[in-house]
Amino acid sequence: MAKISYYTEEGLNKLKEELNELRVRGRASIARQIAEARDKGDLSENAEYDAAKDAQGLLELKISKLEEVVANARLIDESSIDASQVAVLSTVKIKNKKNGATVKYTLVSEEEADLKAGKISVQSPIGKGLLGKRVGEMASITVPAGQMEFEVMEISR
Repeated sequence: MAKISYYTEEGLNKLKEELNELRVRGRASIARQIAEARDKGDLSENAEYDAAKDAQGLLELKISKLEEVVANARLIDESSIDASQVAVLSTVKIKNKKNGATVKYTLVSEEEADLKAGKISVQSPIGKGLLGKRVGEMASITVPAGQMEFEVMEISR
């Protein structure tokens, strides 16, 4: 059974653009490489041709997997999200109780996670630990470095 993943509109559009890019430009580039290698003569001893055919196989595999992901992707309805507690697509401001540092994260699906952009996966230890929490509540989360205590300061969409 295929894995259903949930995406924001932005994330799903990015996925579709990548798939289109691979289908159009990726396939054209590989076809050019194969044609150039074929023009160099005997295919039985042509390493360039073999490499181009291998690259074509890998590209088609990537396209196939991306097509499956897009086919099983579901769009998250942002209007139905309850802003009173932490959920997918919530932007959460949390305070580390140990050092007093505050950070802001948006909880997203695993595939859309990008720590540099402040987007963490709901499947990550911190994401899982924050789900369902309300403003003022404490979250005790086990991370690879040990136990951490966070206070939920603010929740927004």
